[in-house]
Order: sequence, then C-alpha cells, then structure tokens
Amino acid sequence: MTEEVKTSPIADFDWDAYEKGETKSDKSREELTRTYDESLNTVKDKDVIEGTIIALNKREAVVNIGYKSDGIIPMNEFRYNPDIKIGDVVEVFIENQEDKKGQLILSHRKARASRSWERVNQALENDEIIKGYIKCRTKGGMIVDVFGIEAFLPGSQIDVKPIRDYDIFVGKTMEFKVVKINPEFRNVVVSHKALIEAELEQQKREIIAKLEKGQVLEGTVKNITSYGVFIDLGGVDGLIHITDLSWGRVSHPEEVVALDQKLNVVILDFDNEKKRIALGLKQLQPHPWDALAADIKVGDKVKGRVVVMADYGAFVEVAPGVEGLIHVSEMSWSQHLRSAQDFLKVGDEVEAVVLTLDREERKMSLGLKQLKQDPWEDIEVKYPVGSQHTARVRNFTNFGVFVEIEEGVDGLIHISDLSWTKKVKHPSEFTQIGADIQVVVLEIDKENRRLSLGHKQLEENPWDVFETIFTVGSVHQGTIIEMLDKGAVVALPYGVEGFATPKHLVKEDGSQAKVEEKLDFKVIEFNKDSKRIILSHSRIFEDEAKAEKAEARKAAKRQPRKAEEAPALTTPVEKTTLGDIEALAALKEKLSGKA
Repeated sequence: MTEEVKTSPIADFDWDAYEKGETKSDKSREELTRTYDESLNTVKDKDVIEGTIIALNKREAVVNIGYKSDGIIPMNEFRYNPDIKIGDVVEVFIENQEDKKGQLILSHRKARASRSWERVNQALENDEIIKGYIKCRTKGGMIVDVFGIEAFLPGSQIDVKPIRDYDIFVGKTMEFKVVKINPEFRNVVVSHKALIEAELEQQKREIIAKLEKGQVLEGTVKNITSYGVFIDLGGVDGLIHITDLSWGRVSHPEEVVALDQKLNVVILDFDNEKKRIALGLKQLQPHPWDALAADIKVGDKVKGRVVVMADYGAFVEVAPGVEGLIHVSEMSWSQHLRSAQDFLKVGDEVEAVVLTLDREERKMSLGLKQLKQDPWEDIEVKYPVGSQHTARVRNFTNFGVFVEIEEGVDGLIHISDLSWTKKVKHPSEFTQIGADIQVVVLEIDKENRRLSLGHKQLEENPWDVFETIFTVGSVHQGTIIEMLDKGAVVALPYGVEGFATPKHLVKEDGSQAKVEEKLDFKVIEFNKDSKRIILSHSRIFEDEAKAEKAEARKAAKRQPRKAEEAPALTTPVEKTTLGDIEALAALKEKLSGKA
C-alpha cells in the first residue's frame, strides 16, 4: 500500500485562461524572459573570465561560464596540465558568443596568453613553482609551454645530473621555476633543476656532516671528464682525480671506469664550506711497490713499457704502478746533448738495467746504454794511434772540427791538421756538418774520452818534396790571389801558397803588382817546419842588375894593359881602379839595403 500524497490547489491559478490555452499573458512572458536573462552572466567578446569544466573527453572539454550555453575547448589546449578534471576552474577567452551554429566559442590558450607575461613576472618575483609542458627539443635544451608562452629550458637546467637523452622529456609536464626574463625580446628561461637544488643542498649538508677521512662508501659513476670522475654518493657528488684512479699511469679515466658503474671509494678529503669531496679508488688497493719482487736489485735487467716521455728522459712501467726513469744521459754512451725523443717513444717495449733502487722512497733509475759495452774500455785496441777510420762531422769551432767515429766515440781534428798545403781559416771552408770525413788517430785521451784526429796525415807530407822544388833562389810562376796589409798571398804550382811583402811586389817599371796578376817570383826563404815560403818579384830584376854589373867588373879586370902606356899611366890607373872599387862598394851597399 502506497502512501497517499496530499496536494493543495494554487489559490490564484486562472483556470479559465488555462482552458482557453492562455497560460501567461504577453506581459508575463516578457517579464519571465527578462528575469531569465538577468539570471545569466553578461559576457562580451574578447573578455577573459573563469569557467568550470563540466565534461571531458579525449578531444574536448565542456566549460560552463554561467552563460545561456556552454563552451567547447579542444583538449590540446590543456596539454600542459594532464591532471585536468571535471570541476576544475579554468580561465577562458570569449572568442565569439555565438557562431553560425549558435555555439559559444572559447579558448583557454588565449586566456592564458593574455595574462601570461603578468603571471610569468609574478612567478619570478615570488619564486613560484609553476607547471609547463615540454613541447620539443631545440639547440641546447627544450621548448616549454608556460602560460601559453614558449619558454627555454637549458639542458643544464633539466636535472642536477647530466642528461644524455633529451627526447625522453618531450611531451612531459613538469614543474619549473622562472629564472630569467628578457622583456625586450620576450624571452623566458625556466629551470627544473632549481626546484631540487635546495633540497639537495640540505641533503649535502647532512651527508657531509657525517663524512670522515678514510671512510669507504659505495657510489655510482655520474660523469667522466679528462681530469677525473664524478661519483654520486647518494645526494652528494665527489671527485676522483685521474691520479687517484690507479697506481699506474692513466691517459683517460675511461680506461678505468664506465658511466653508471657502481664502485667503492675512499674519502681522501672534504671541504664543508665549498662542499667538495675528494675521493680515491687506487687507495683501496695495495701499493704496487709493496708487491715488487724482493729479489730485484741494482744491476738486474728488467723489461717494461714507456708510459711518459720528457726531454730529460723516459718513464718505464716495469710492473703495474711501478715506474723507473731512464735519463737521457743513460740512453747512449754519446756525450752529445740530445732529447730523449731521439731514442724512445710512448708505447715502446724496452729492456733496461737497474741503476738505482730505493724501495722506501719508491724510486728507480734505469739505463739503456749499460746493455752495450762502453766503447772506451778497449779504445786502444779498437782505435789505436795511427789507425784510419771514417767519421761523421758533428760540429765546428774556430780551431777545429768535432767528429763522431761511432756512438760514444768522439774526436777533434785541429784546423792545422786538415790540409798540408791549404791555409784553412775556418773548418766550414773544408767540410760541412753531417758529412763523412776520413781520419787518422793521432792521440788518445782515455780519461777525458776524447781522440785527437788528423785528416792531412792520410797523405805523405808534400813539404818533403817541396823542399827540393822551391829551393832558395829558384824562380817560379805564381798568381796573386789575395792582397793583405802586410803583403800578398801567391798561388804557386802544386797547390802551394807563398807570401810576398809589399817591397817585393814592385815591378821593374816601378808599379805595384795587383790581385790576379801572374808574375815570376823568386824564393827568398823556405821553412818546412812552419810551411812558409817567402817570395819576391823585384828580386828577380834586381839580382839581374847586380849580375850584369858584376860581369862588367870582371870583364874590366880581365882587359890587358898596353905596355907602352904602362909607365906613363901607372898613377892614373891606380886611381881609377880605386875609384871603381869605391863605386862598386857603394852600389853593393845600396843593393844590400834594398834587399
């Protein structure tokens, strides 16, 4: 049995009008329309107002703004906020109150854009956290939709750790902070990293406060650089310098670790203020020197690989983390200053002799030349005095030529031992650096590791022969090749040079001889020891004049006296003879003075 519902009639209902089909008067209808219109919001095109989402689907959202009809907004305008739901209040822009179909046209994107710069500036001033939709990648970062504005998110501001794949963030909605605005170019820069840095800083302080030197922690390789490896210790980063990765030489940290690798590290040092943590990896391993074979001693031969080169030497790794230095002076018996790169290069496998070994200081010096015999030990046997050899010219000095017969065996050829006949002013006139030259060992200085060598001694001394050719008084044709203040250098036959002073260069007509003039010269002095020949051109005609006068004098003496004139001319003849004798004496003295 149902409960009976009691109703009461309307007191002022007009039943007559109802029967005639007239429910309201025209006036009442107008009042009703006016009342209905007043109950709705008054909106204008281009206004920005708030509305409530009353329905949602994949393509669009239905928004009630209190108008006589609801508006439709495409869902792609809400991409920045994937959490949008029915009942949310959103800003809308009135594009058109009624289109051709009578539909209210709204836009959420334009509503956001119309107030975007105001809201962006407020977010910067208030350090506000806002949401943005990552639209796409761009050079150096991402493009983010913030309040309808395309903001730039630098790659370094996405996260506190380096990002290797940017594409995984495209299409995501994330929280950001506005970090920079350029009103002139309408540029906005946002950061997601800034949101978590404050929290991380607090974590770092808490973690660093608990750290102790020598503590061993587990970490993850976060980043690898040329100088070291950054390790994530669970909210705080530490650095393993490249020198603390391994006891051995490391060219690049990638040789030892890989990204995302988990490993144990030891805390070497930390700075509370700068929040820097120095970590070590090699310190967890025994030092290689402690594991070096105990039987290795000075004089032993060891093998290793060249790991570092310097001008002064090469570092050779003879065991992992154990290195010895081969100084450049121990690479060759040669005493010439050279660079270590002339002998070795990085990567070379070498055998060397242990020269010094200090296990406490962890130092070792090695030698290469000791694998070969010192050439000076039996120098007298291999290079005896008088032996002939081929040497290479290494250097010049004003007094001679330095040559190398073999590596480590050097000698000097004095400038006077280059040629028997040619007067060499500088060795560069005779040979050149790098050229081969034949030498004879003249003297051995074993203590100073130097040989005295000669080149001219390869031939017999031609001055023994010249002594028989260029005798004093002999005449030879010569050419003046050089004029000096003290006289002239004269080229003679057989490649010999002589010297004539200016007074011996006067020709018969009284003129002075000149360069390149070919004349006859008389030898007036020959010295084999000093290899000196003194010449004279003027002496030739002067001696001829003397000879003629002497001959005339002799002829006068041989002329017979007439017997009949003898008694009468006795006294005058004696006077004439005396006069002639005085004149000849004077001439002789004069000629002697010229000589």
